[in-house]
Amino acid sequence: MKRLRNDVGRQVIITPNYLTHPEGSVLIETGNTKVICTASVENKVNDWLRGKGKGWVTAEYAMLPRANASRNKREGQFGRWPSSRSQEIQRLIARALRASVWPARLGEITITIDCDVIQADGGTRTASITGGWVALALALEKLQNEGRIKNKPLKRQIAAVSVGMKNGDCLLDLNYDEDSSADVDLNIAADDKGGIVEVQGTAEGQLYSFDDLTAMTQLGLKGITALTENQRITLTSVGISLESLMQRPEEL
Repeated sequence: MKRLRNDVGRQVIITPNYLTHPEGSVLIETGNTKVICTASVENKVNDWLRGKGKGWVTAEYAMLPRANASRNKREGQFGRWPSSRSQEIQRLIARALRASVWPARLGEITITIDCDVIQADGGTRTASITGGWVALALALEKLQNEGRIKNKPLKRQIAAVSVGMKNGDCLLDLNYDEDSSADVDLNIAADDKGGIVEVQGTAEGQLYSFDDLTAMTQLGLKGITALTENQRITLTSVGISLESLMQRPEEL
């Protein structure tokens, strides 16, 4: 589909409680990219955290064999471990989502966000962060209702989006064709107040200037504002008030 505006992202649909068994789950659709994000809770932490009263959020990421135009081998099967790309992406997802919680309010639990790409058309890592945050919030609301978490566990919303430059123009939320031909590829994860968690920017065809980086970052933050509003609407649709889960640092 031909892009109508460079500063408007693709349609994003987040379907909450997409699966029955996980404590939190969503299907996030960003254009033709589709990712299932689940949040699973374990009543334990790694040895280095044991006895400190703090929780941990981690992530795993994978693509189904036919998420792309041609079949890829399934990761973790027949001795094929997650690719370096998958490992890098899941670390990014985990870092971004850990920035959204108060670890000491979780207690000694581990929440694993699994992001499984069922169809890829660009922006899979950013969709995983945006959808993964909603799955995390759903799981935390369940724990709160069960009395396992006493104090508000969230400190901020987190979403992510891709931005690129092509022929001197900034483009928000690139699909695969745009991403594969862009001169610059940038991913940004941030909160709904413009606070940045991480920026990944790479010159694919030509170098970019500080002014270019500023313009792309500003466009990305605009896109994240729309995404965090989508997250809030999604939670409201299942009767969850974000205010019941969140205490921002400035509110302390």
